Amino acid sequence: MRRIKLLEVRSELGAGTRGASMGIDALKVACLNKGGDYFRRFNSVVVPDLNHVLFEPNHFPCARHIDSIYTVQRAVASAVEQTLRFGEFPLVLSADHSSANATIAGIKAAYPHKTLGVIWIDAHADIHSPYTTPSGNVHGMPLAASLGVDNRECQRQQPDQETEFFWQRLKNLSVPGPRLLPEHLVYVAVRDTEPEEDALIERLGIRWIRLPEIKEKGSRQLSREIYEHLRFCDIVYISFDVDSLDASFSRGTGTPVADGLYLSEGENLCQDLLENERVVCFEMGEINPTLDHENTMAHNAFNILEKATEAIERRLRLEEVTARHPRGEAAGR
Repeated sequence: MRRIKLLEVRSELGAGTRGASMGIDALKVACLNKGGDYFRRFNSVVVPDLNHVLFEPNHFPCARHIDSIYTVQRAVASAVEQTLRFGEFPLVLSADHSSANATIAGIKAAYPHKTLGVIWIDAHADIHSPYTTPSGNVHGMPLAASLGVDNRECQRQQPDQETEFFWQRLKNLSVPGPRLLPEHLVYVAVRDTEPEEDALIERLGIRWIRLPEIKEKGSRQLSREIYEHLRFCDIVYISFDVDSLDASFSRGTGTPVADGLYLSEGENLCQDLLENERVVCFEMGEINPTLDHENTMAHNAFNILEKATEAIERRLRLEEVTARHPRGEAAGR
């Protein structure tokens, strides 16, 4: 059976609140407290971070630490690409969500001729650029980089030349040009956006599944509809930001937002989506235990991670059986 490989990305350079670099270790504490062996079952790779630059002055107000973020993202993209080329399933555990741009770049480097779909489960749209960002935090920019959009129509500031240089590098990470098309992106549970993002989402026509639709239809029907929307995509990447969960479950993330997914909804949604054979990568991020009480968010996130991993393993086992017994032989025909 194809193996799952854990990619641990502790860089929190793109976040505005410190502490997300400890999120992966918080997951491991949650695993230990539960008496589990999750982190012994899978091989893991730790991607080097440059978090030490947080102690140094930031020279990029429109995209904080973008020079170091570019260096980290090159390593993340390479790790994802290598994992896929070795026939393994990359399960990315990340600190801040800026790394998703690198994950997408790594997938496209491994599958340059395949059309990629992205399912973005998050409270935030993360489609700002250095020209529109209100904060300068790069974890709000990964999808703009992957789509190759600046949203100059809504420009609110002019980044300096060095910032523009590194932004262009992020937009062309691993492979030149956009790695994702707007029609191949689906937002799930996004509910905290800025006017610049709203205007861009409407202009690009991105599919946006809000909370009322999630509660009305349930995860099974939603999954069917999402994959129908992505029917022209050969491969799919699912990114799960823990702030997609309702803030009442925990404050252990840098940007909690009310009116989000219940834990059971997060678990069911990840399970149902990950059963699809086109999914080639899953990512979870933005756990910040320094903002938490009794490691609550990490415990909740670990439960979702376990259920998601079980779904991946079931699918990989089915793929193995199908490969051994093609054309219905597995069913005894």
